[in-house]
Amino acid sequence: MLNDAQLTAVGKHIALALDTPDAAITDIRRFHGGASRETYAIDVAAGDIRHALILRCDPGDSLIDTPRALEFAAYKSAEDCGIPVPHAVSLCEDPALIGTPFFIMQRIEGGEAVSPFVANAYAGHHEEIGRQFFAFLGKINGIDARSSPLAQQVDVPDARSCWSRELDYWSAQIEKNGLQPEPILMAAIRWLRSNPPPPAQRLAIIHGDYRNGNVLHDGSGNIVAVLDWEMAHIGDPLEDLAWALDPLWNLQDPSRAAGLIERSEAIRIWESSSGLVFDEAAFAWWEMFASVKGMAIWISSGHASVAGINTDPVLAFSAWYPKTIGNHVLATRLAGVFA
Repeated sequence: MLNDAQLTAVGKHIALALDTPDAAITDIRRFHGGASRETYAIDVAAGDIRHALILRCDPGDSLIDTPRALEFAAYKSAEDCGIPVPHAVSLCEDPALIGTPFFIMQRIEGGEAVSPFVANAYAGHHEEIGRQFFAFLGKINGIDARSSPLAQQVDVPDARSCWSRELDYWSAQIEKNGLQPEPILMAAIRWLRSNPPPPAQRLAIIHGDYRNGNVLHDGSGNIVAVLDWEMAHIGDPLEDLAWALDPLWNLQDPSRAAGLIERSEAIRIWESSSGLVFDEAAFAWWEMFASVKGMAIWISSGHASVAGINTDPVLAFSAWYPKTIGNHVLATRLAGVFA
């Protein structure tokens, strides 16, 4: 939790960002459960006006080693594209202020995130949510990536190298954080290197963690915010779609994409919204990669938990349950390609 000196510094920063000298923090509380950022809800009063804000900064050990400026730029890139995202208010890259860089954004109220591991999480609104979910993903992947604020913060790869860049990065995380032999995972990585996909049909903004747990809904069938852009980058749009369709996110209803709508409908909506064409053969590569990427995250979670660097229980859970499922999914995928 932020101490008094840090709170004072944040309060002054917010007053400057809002151009309201009399602004004062009236309440602050931490949201637990995230493994890549510390997230705080902050209430600010400026005269009769109340501002509901979010502060995002790094914990002691972050599973995602991306700068705050990247996530801030991702929000800015999506703000005017018909995607419901919080307004990005201010970025502080000076670690001296509170000990780490941070950014401030609008807090979306009246929305709720759900766990993909909870049955009937959308209370019968899964069809409406599903159509919006894949339409918003299509809009994200349809943004002009090269002219976006995000392009000023990340490398823009060649369309032919999107796959190798991502595979190299996540393979390195596995090598760095692995606690035990992973034969199934290593076999999947060898297959991915030996069977590269075609070049990306378009360089797109990739959310990087677009799944049903990273959107807020209002309980009446409407998505009110797309959150958690810390893994955003520019790459092959099939990467995002494969992650959204990974079996881990539809355990409660395996017949539905992300537990929401039929797979074919999800793909059709994504195509229509993005202006892209779905390539089943190329997608098979990205499906395998999505499970490898997931395993890299769960393995990194286990390393941080066992080492005592980050004691949030979500890391221990991730190293057990999602990792177990990930191994099973990879084994099934490998059996299919070698059949």
